[in-house]
Amino acid sequence: MMQFPARTLRPIAGALTAALLLAGCAHHDKNKAKALSADLAASKITQIGVNAYLWRAALDTVSFMPLAQVDSNGGVIVTDWYANPQTPGERMKLTVSILDQDLRADAVRVAASREVNQGGNWVDAPVAAQTVQKLEDIILQRARDLRRGAISG
Repeated sequence: MMQFPARTLRPIAGALTAALLLAGCAHHDKNKAKALSADLAASKITQIGVNAYLWRAALDTVSFMPLAQVDSNGGVIVTDWYANPQTPGERMKLTVSILDQDLRADAVRVAASREVNQGGNWVDAPVAAQTVQKLEDIILQRARDLRRGAISG
């Protein structure tokens, strides 16, 4: 068996230790990259034609309303009329469209219709622009939360 002087072994041991540490870091980065790649792939699953996080967030957001039509391939959710018990003389109907497979702010669009009861008849009424914007913001935030949960979980 060969014997090496101590002054030769220290640099070799140091180099081996550094190589092992760097290899461990590279392995961690590869795992992190794989997880991120898997997350991005999961958001584009072809089972539905739109971003899965936006789709789930939209369904969660309008879940309190009765659903009239749900098309995951086309990315459209249409609710039936909903009257808040606190304001029974007013009702709303929503159409939520998911427009893309990417999680982007312009990939969700909400259209709202509002009616008020006047003498027993439902009459069209304007919808405040901030109502639609607020619903879009809620859906986007929920989708981001779902994505964050998928990455860290």
